[in-house]
Amino acid sequence: MLSLDQIVRDPEKFRTALVRRGEDPPIDRILELDSRRKALIQLADADRAHRNAVSKAIGDEKRKPTLEEISEMREVGDRIKSVEADLAAVLADLNETLLPLPNTPLADVPDGLNEESNEVIHTSDGPTESHGNAHWDVAPALGILDLEAGAGISGARFFVMKGKGAKLQRALAAWMLDVHTNEHGYTEIDPPLLVRSETMQGSGNLPKFRENLYHDDETDLWLVPTAEVALNALHQGKIIDPDVLPLKYVAETPSFRKEHAAGGRDVRGIKRVHQFEKVEMFRYVEPQDSEAGLEEMLAEASTLCERLGLTYRVLKLCAGDIGFQSAKTYDIEVWSPGSAEWLEVSSISTCTDFQTRRNNTRYRPETGASTRLPHTLNGSGLALPRIWIAVIENGLQPDGSIVIPEEIVPYTGWERIEVP
Repeated sequence: MLSLDQIVRDPEKFRTALVRRGEDPPIDRILELDSRRKALIQLADADRAHRNAVSKAIGDEKRKPTLEEISEMREVGDRIKSVEADLAAVLADLNETLLPLPNTPLADVPDGLNEESNEVIHTSDGPTESHGNAHWDVAPALGILDLEAGAGISGARFFVMKGKGAKLQRALAAWMLDVHTNEHGYTEIDPPLLVRSETMQGSGNLPKFRENLYHDDETDLWLVPTAEVALNALHQGKIIDPDVLPLKYVAETPSFRKEHAAGGRDVRGIKRVHQFEKVEMFRYVEPQDSEAGLEEMLAEASTLCERLGLTYRVLKLCAGDIGFQSAKTYDIEVWSPGSAEWLEVSSISTCTDFQTRRNNTRYRPETGASTRLPHTLNGSGLALPRIWIAVIENGLQPDGSIVIPEEIVPYTGWERIEVP
């Protein structure tokens, strides 16, 4: 959530920043509501002060209140209740106006309103030729992917992995978790997959993306679209002690998305599905460490692609293409020669204090100091099944078998998926 105080202090700064994202920000409405809020607070405070003064005078004089004083204080009390009700309505209106507003982009985020304005800032060495043998043909022929079974069980854009296909996905996830925990210093978390509405709101998924989320009406619980949602809630409503930050968490969970935004795009195979596995990195950092932390996370995700032997590129997303809660985002895409396209396998973002303000997560920089809002950063490290796709399509041999990356062999116990 954006800071109301900061908007009031510099409304044009926020108006300009949100217009960069393609928004039509209701800044004037926010200023109007804030003025109303302050006026109501002053009215209530004046009545309370008068009531307290009268009560003190009666006490000092050691007498009973007169009938006139009783009647006046009753009127004052009624007036305070009425003002408090009006104030609650204004605060609710302010909250409803602020909640749907996205984070503001940092200064170095490129201008632009769609992916056409994203900047490719790095492309690794490696082949980018196409062989035209896509995973949706190759994997079913090898008996490691069953698209028909997935559709029969759950409907369109669900899938079943089988045999060495299933083990390969499990091996990739286990390897990535081991790299993050053993080499990058993350603490592994196994969070709930069902979360409360407050948790979804704290991460920025509600109310904006309600229609893209799976919800259970009876329990009012939501299936996570990413482990970021749960990791962002680990300290909600709490104060993190001094000398604890940075906190670095990693989780591997299923992600559940209705993917309405994929309409009109190529959804063949398992590139854009409703349920998929993903390894998610998440950090809480002090604000001054946010920029460096983002670059570190980009390097951590990039090195996974390198160690898998995949050609990849890094994009800096423009203001109109960054996620709702993000202030700056890098995407990592790997080349997949069968699909003949770059597949996004990681999106790494700094959310500044946008999420911690929404869920009231604070930290104390030192003993006795006032609390502050930490920054949060998140990134895929990496997303399946697109990495699985890239491994299959890049590892395809002339005889139809698949050679898997050397890093993964200790986790599978085999080097190749043979033709049946």
